[in-house]
Amino acid sequence: MWLFFTLATTFIWGLAELFYKKGARPDEKYAHLKITVCVGVVMGLHATFMLLTQDIGYDPINMIKYLPVSLCYIVSMALSYFGMRFLEESISDPIENTSGALCSLMCVVFLGERLGIPSVCAIVIIVVGILGLGFLEGHGDTDRKKKLGKKMAIVAFAMPFCYAILDALGSFLDIYFLELETTPLVGVTADNIEDVANTSYEYTFFIVAILLLIFMKTKKVKFELPTQRDKILAAVFETAGQFTYVYAMSGNGAIAAPIISAVCVVSLLLSRIFLKEKLKWTQYIFLACVIIGILTLAIIEGE
Repeated sequence: MWLFFTLATTFIWGLAELFYKKGARPDEKYAHLKITVCVGVVMGLHATFMLLTQDIGYDPINMIKYLPVSLCYIVSMALSYFGMRFLEESISDPIENTSGALCSLMCVVFLGERLGIPSVCAIVIIVVGILGLGFLEGHGDTDRKKKLGKKMAIVAFAMPFCYAILDALGSFLDIYFLELETTPLVGVTADNIEDVANTSYEYTFFIVAILLLIFMKTKKVKFELPTQRDKILAAVFETAGQFTYVYAMSGNGAIAAPIISAVCVVSLLLSRIFLKEKLKWTQYIFLACVIIGILTLAIIEGE
């Protein structure tokens, strides 16, 4: 069953990326905040369902304890939603998926871990791909500057990098928070520590959603849920993927992890088919470098 859940997670998260992009309309000023609200509400409902159906012994103080990690993930996602308004999903998603490589580098720098030569080569391939995409962005091989202006084009292209850095930092902090020997979380055991952390994250996301709703209310932003179908579907697929991910990793994580990392490939294909995204052939070459590097690193780390 673990293989079924692994493939399901990959496809579901690919669908989530598709609907994120559809919901992040460039002409809708607060689209990124509305997506954040939808995701926060769905996650809050899921966390409540878990508490009502599962005995995980949750202590609310853990929301505060886990706050540094939660904020890294939430802010990174909000920035990603902003970038999606102006950037092709085919470009943004592979760049965002480099967070795993960044997390590995953080472990080397701050924890003294060592990377093997294959891992170093994979990271170099990722860097080459990113530098190539950046070069094309800065030298007129895209028409983004003409559409958005130079400043906004730079901001838009920076968003997936901001996501990757913050998501990598969240993953790095999780190494500390999800180890029983070092975790500041209270009342946790080997059986419930991941559920406690995830519940804390989801409820924090829910609180952020409420605060954003209040902010948009003060700005008199029109926000009617029946008109937010794509944003709601993205939130549902995001949360559903989180659910199947747990079962995928509990079965055979060493094989599941590299398969799930291929979500950026699924996202690229779905964007090409349903969003009709067309890139320059040179962009596809550098995107291929990024994706190959990500998959290679995931396979090596999963061994």
